[in-house]
Amino acid sequence: MNRITEASPLSAKDKTSFAYLTIKDRLPVILSKIADSVYRLKGKIKESHGEEGTEDLKSLAGYIAKLRNEVQTDKPVVPIQDGRTDVSVWNDYLTEIITNTGTPPRWFESPWLYVECYMYRRVQEAAELCKTLKDFDVFRDQKEKSFFDSQQAILVLMEHLHNVVAELKSGQQVDLKHLFENFLKVSLWGNKCDLSISAGQDVAQTSSPLDQLQMFEPNILVDNSEAVLTCLQRIKVTKGHPACVDIILDNAGFELMTDLCFAEFLIASSLASKICFHVKAMPWFVSDVTTYDFNWTINQLCASNNTHMSKFANIWKQYLEDKTWQVSVDDFWTLSFPFNEMETRCPDLHARLAISDFLFLKGDLNYRKLVGDLAWPFTTPFHVSLRGFQPAPLCTLRTLKCDTVTGLRDGQADEVKAKDEKWMINGNWAVISFSDKLS
Repeated sequence: MNRITEASPLSAKDKTSFAYLTIKDRLPVILSKIADSVYRLKGKIKESHGEEGTEDLKSLAGYIAKLRNEVQTDKPVVPIQDGRTDVSVWNDYLTEIITNTGTPPRWFESPWLYVECYMYRRVQEAAELCKTLKDFDVFRDQKEKSFFDSQQAILVLMEHLHNVVAELKSGQQVDLKHLFENFLKVSLWGNKCDLSISAGQDVAQTSSPLDQLQMFEPNILVDNSEAVLTCLQRIKVTKGHPACVDIILDNAGFELMTDLCFAEFLIASSLASKICFHVKAMPWFVSDVTTYDFNWTINQLCASNNTHMSKFANIWKQYLEDKTWQVSVDDFWTLSFPFNEMETRCPDLHARLAISDFLFLKGDLNYRKLVGDLAWPFTTPFHVSLRGFQPAPLCTLRTLKCDTVTGLRDGQADEVKAKDEKWMINGNWAVISFSDKLS
């Protein structure tokens, strides 16, 4: 994709890999993976839902096959027809596009952010139109397998968390900056574990995340971690209490574990007093966290025979009971709109975030929505690429898996490309980008 002097939408035809197969190949791969997963579950569904469940599964599989054909043959986008609360938003926006362009959007030429989100919404429609499988998550088995496959790395992380919290509670002198940056960067690199970028192939963290920090340090292209810590400390001073923090989550499995550990560190170090986790309202981009995934993860830790896992799981359950931690769901996170449109399209959520002291946004899709999935010149200041979205000071933790990024220094992109031709798409490079001002 050629960079241009002014930001323009990335369309499906701009994509060149899976990351970086073309859309013509990429989305069918995901849909084929879904079909395979559905087929493997037929015995389990029959046992739990009987013949009616079996028939529903057949209908779901047929719907996915039909959707796959629509993608491959570049059919026009059609209205959503289930009963979810977001149907009118999707369909009104489709009408808005047709009114503005004179023609329905199609898979190959439309803005990539829109058609990719639309595909996952159609996958949910397949479940919603069933009688017995309305709550069926076609990605659940993959997410749970990713969690179990990452057990060794989770054990290492939980033991480290235990030691750090004990150190903080002891009252002895600690290097807060070092500890903060470690947990922040573990959460950052947890974002490498993304099932949507692997077409749903197995993804797990199998090595110590702490051992990897030094190795990956040169791959952080923008590192505003010190500014983030300074902001959190300033909030504590100016408001007289630790910050109320919102974390907009990305992936379940190992990444969610890194986010929970980071959240525990913020509480234990008195950098935060309350944390609100924002999860997806439906299964989304294969591995994104839903309310079910969040609760399932903590329940798995509770049932563990590992002392550190069960200990923190019970602490976190208490946090949820006394509202130190909260879990929030909003349809906006599973719409296709960039975040600078949140205030007009979802004013209640924007108002809710505006009373937060600090926002952490995890992952590639949240980053794409922050910057509008536009082809910004690489050196565009990050706060400019937000295009006015600044309800509160915010930081995005993202490993690069899609070809848009801002805030780089002059010549940095060429330097990185000389080392790694696929630097924008393979998840091996990252940004910790911070903004506390409007463009």
